[in-house]
Amino acid sequence: MSTLKKTATTSEKFNETDLQVHGFRQTRHNRRLELVEDYVELIADLISKHGEARQVDIARELGVAQPTVSKMLKRLAAEEMIVQRPYRGVFLTDKGTKLAKHCRERHVLVKTFLVALGVPAEVASIDAEGIEHHVSEQTISAIKKFLHSDDAARN
Repeated sequence: MSTLKKTATTSEKFNETDLQVHGFRQTRHNRRLELVEDYVELIADLISKHGEARQVDIARELGVAQPTVSKMLKRLAAEEMIVQRPYRGVFLTDKGTKLAKHCRERHVLVKTFLVALGVPAEVASIDAEGIEHHVSEQTISAIKKFLHSDDAARN
């Protein structure tokens, strides 16, 4: 009987370790995607405000050097998220627009959730900017369900 307990305990530890390793991998993957998502969101915002997004404006908003922006824009162009037009700036493709919209919706959802928990709106907005990139679709669905049930409970 003690052998079964040891096996069960070892098995539980092994599963927890697997989960931790998976979590590490997922976090690294999300960090890579976070940059792409931040860029397309910012480009969408700049286009909305100014009709276009220029490399110099992107660098200023993100607080990075223009060569850093240039490297990322090449990556985004290779992934068909943007098109660059000489003397006109950067524009989102349909794929980039769809991703920017998706990111914006996640941001609003996470911010709304944090505010529902009692976090002040300004803090929630800042925190949501980081959290939105690192939660799974399952978590997003659970947040939606929670917010929907919370709305229903208030009505």
